[in-house]
Amino acid sequence: MYIAIEGVIGVGKTSLARLLQANFDAELLLEVFEENPFLSDFYADRDRYAFQTQIFFLLSRYHQQRRSVPAVLQGGGNLLADYTFAKDALFAEINLSGDELEMYYRVHEALAEKIVTPDLVVYLRATPEVLMKRIALRDRPYERNMDRNYIHALHETYERFFSGETPFPALTIDTSQMDFVHVPEHLAWIENRIRERLGLAPFQPPLPLSE
Repeated sequence: MYIAIEGVIGVGKTSLARLLQANFDAELLLEVFEENPFLSDFYADRDRYAFQTQIFFLLSRYHQQRRSVPAVLQGGGNLLADYTFAKDALFAEINLSGDELEMYYRVHEALAEKIVTPDLVVYLRATPEVLMKRIALRDRPYERNMDRNYIHALHETYERFFSGETPFPALTIDTSQMDFVHVPEHLAWIENRIRERLGLAPFQPPLPLSE
């Protein structure tokens, strides 16, 4: 079983993957974004460093997924990832244009043919206002001057993508009023929704969360 968690920067993908790991008896596949040497420069000057940043992420994620995903699944294990290969193209849609975007799409399309599709992608959504607060709370140095307009654009891109026909089964969960890191009820509710969607016991019919 292969579950991937998606969403805009700051929504809590890695935190949720770590919290669910034991309950699904899964190995973790976490995005290694710190290794991108262009990332800090990109946040300082997106126009200048967008193409280098996108290509580095694309190739890094491709090699990580080609190496790790089949190894776990062929061995009969479960896998929880905090990103999908498809996410890179969503960021490219915002960050690139013209010939650079066209070239990027050609490379992405060729590589995507060799990537294993998750059994379920959990899309964690939140409002841009909530995302900005969560980004500020985790206080990563290169995110301290995060542009709200950039987060808003990413939010709109993700919303369009997941409101349409996705290339994988998807489950959307609005986390704007949730704190699944500190409130066990919220985490249990999300786990129950995932189990229900995958037909994995035990799960209960979902009840409204208390405010």
